[in-house]
Amino acid sequence: MGSQRPSWIGKVKKDRWLYVLLLPGLIYFLVFKYLPMWGVLIAFQNFQPFVGFWNSEWVGLENFRNFFANPDFVRLLRNTFILAVYDLVFFFPAPIIVALLLNEIRVNVIKRFIQTMVYVPHFISMVIVASMTYVFLTTQGGVLNEAVFQITGRRIDFLADPDWFRPLIILQIMWKETGWGTIIFLAALASVDVEQYEAAVVDGANRFQRLWHVTLPAISSVIVILLILRLGNFLDNGFEQIFLMTNSLNRTVADVFDTYVYFVGITQGAFSYSTAIGLFKSIVGIVLIYGSNWLAKRFGQEGLY
Repeated sequence: MGSQRPSWIGKVKKDRWLYVLLLPGLIYFLVFKYLPMWGVLIAFQNFQPFVGFWNSEWVGLENFRNFFANPDFVRLLRNTFILAVYDLVFFFPAPIIVALLLNEIRVNVIKRFIQTMVYVPHFISMVIVASMTYVFLTTQGGVLNEAVFQITGRRIDFLADPDWFRPLIILQIMWKETGWGTIIFLAALASVDVEQYEAAVVDGANRFQRLWHVTLPAISSVIVILLILRLGNFLDNGFEQIFLMTNSLNRTVADVFDTYVYFVGITQGAFSYSTAIGLFKSIVGIVLIYGSNWLAKRFGQEGLY
């Protein structure tokens, strides 16, 4: 007779220290990710903190109906959608391009120095980034605004002009996060088979042709997976940055779902209403993940799952 397969208890005992290492991560996700999910139930309630979670009045889809009927909904959706598209079009390709450029540098000292320089902004607080933006662009002695004044004879109110709000937001994100985003792509590029480049050189391919026909196809699966994950957060513009860059003059284009949830839910105490907005965003994210994953598989990519 063949030997019996070990029970799951035996497997756990054998690899017990690996499970001990895994335990902090499991506890983190359980406490901060899964348990708070029960909180979405208040989206279907008229939640009153002094009454409690289970004793608050159930109102069904009323909060969702009020949100979709609110005149602010179209404006919030438009502002959020435009910023999300800007992020997808301008920021998402930026780490790929930088990683490809860094991969072409053959002098390791120069390559590491540039990598370090583009990584550093990631560790700078968004509060500091917003402050730096103010210092450079304010009409009251801003460095760049003074340069514009010397050239054109007039100052541009970058911080208050609604037309400049979205470009500033995307430029801040690109400056702060592009270098950090290159890490995954550089790791993917390191795994590309060198023999493929050698074969392409033998076939007479120039540097651009090697990039297009060897490098990009080799990392296409990583690009697709990260794109799918990004689409899952399509309506998440980031509260802190938008909040710091918003003022009374650009609010018409600056109000997005994230800041609206703060003003309505925290400052006005509409907990159920703001939770309904958050749940709406989550549902949209789930639909986009499933839809983009299905499209990726239809086009021959591995997809996320």
